[in-house]
Amino acid sequence: MDGTGPVVVFANFLSDLAVDLEESGALAQWAEQAPRKAWLLRPGDVLVTPVPVSQAFLRYVGGLTRVPADEVTVVEVPSAAGGSPSVGAVPMGQALREAGLTERLRTLADGSGGALLPTALDASAVTLARDLGITVRPFPTVEAAAAALEVTRRLNTKAGFREVAAELGVRLPDGRVCRRGEVHETVRELLRTYDRVVVKPDRSAGGHGLRFVSRGDPTWTEHALEPVGGPDGTWVVEECVDVAESVSVQLEVSPAGTRPLYSGVMRTSRGAYTGYASPLPPASRHVSEELERWGRAMGGHLARCGYAGPLGLDAMVTTDGTLLAGESNVRRTATTTVQAMVDRLRALSGRPPRAWSVGKGRARRRFGFQEAVDRLTGHGLAFDPARGEGVVLYADAPPDGHSWRYAVIGEYGDGVAEQEARLAAALDFPEVRDSHVRDLARRASVPSESSW
Repeated sequence: MDGTGPVVVFANFLSDLAVDLEESGALAQWAEQAPRKAWLLRPGDVLVTPVPVSQAFLRYVGGLTRVPADEVTVVEVPSAAGGSPSVGAVPMGQALREAGLTERLRTLADGSGGALLPTALDASAVTLARDLGITVRPFPTVEAAAAALEVTRRLNTKAGFREVAAELGVRLPDGRVCRRGEVHETVRELLRTYDRVVVKPDRSAGGHGLRFVSRGDPTWTEHALEPVGGPDGTWVVEECVDVAESVSVQLEVSPAGTRPLYSGVMRTSRGAYTGYASPLPPASRHVSEELERWGRAMGGHLARCGYAGPLGLDAMVTTDGTLLAGESNVRRTATTTVQAMVDRLRALSGRPPRAWSVGKGRARRRFGFQEAVDRLTGHGLAFDPARGEGVVLYADAPPDGHSWRYAVIGEYGDGVAEQEARLAAALDFPEVRDSHVRDLARRASVPSESSW
């Protein structure tokens, strides 16, 4: 991140860009990941977070990034993640003002060449930047960021994405956009043609609110829908295709063009994101090329509408090898900070970026952050700056002490998968260990040129 002033890394997971603010339970769960933004900090920068960040984690991050913890500032917004189901959450910029933290943040931001780096470009972030007298990165002015709010909102919806994708010639699953009251009839209509359909809220992230329906499903009624979007909310009903792999490409949109940054395979469970492995294997080159072409087209549309910044395009590879686009994410996603972390750590090691994966495992017993680090070290898995390889606990200790998020960095995909299987043993993740034993067995059965 360049610039002459401090960067305010604004971890505004509490945003209506992905789901309604009334979905406070989902938002609070996502907000637990806010500490990972510490990997972006440089000396003098500020992290604004809705949840606490432990000193142990800050020291751990600083030890690997070579930025001492006392050279950055963390501002926790009290109760920002504490919305109730009956009241909902409030945008984090609003929560910050209500907590009386604006003046402190204005002093820290300094106003001279500083910039706000939000997780989600929403109206609350733009208002905060105005209050602080700084720009919103990467826009040249706050006004330019404000002008991009509408297209950002639209392309973070399933309906908006389908409309624009169709205009750009991007291949999509067969589907319909409808209101909540029309979902049941739309499902019945599509089930006349397809054995299964997937029902999606118009605004959703991480699989929140998805429902799969089969012909003759006795449990399906319109009342089974999650309370997302309100009584008149928009939904998408699509054919449920046979998926061999879920893939994505992440790009950077700017007035000079759209640049692909990385691509990979998403790990999912019933439509919900559970992890990621990058890059795509060489055997998927044809998929990667088409995915990047679609991403560039989507980025060109966004740029023409005044947007600049991150863009993610998710897609599915069917069992017959067809690529179908699923959605766009016009915000920083679960992998953008991890990729920045990987690039940074590998650069400090003097090695080019290679392969990496992220995941989440549930330990049998509860333990703290330092114990988790010590266990990695004891098993020879902790990230080694000299080699540019190893395991990183990138998101602080989980509130429950069990559900650990991790990143594995290595030279090649097979090596990353082997480290991940060893990690499952080190931190006692039984589900992760079993799944990676199966994955390694599958990899061993394919030709060597298909390995990462």
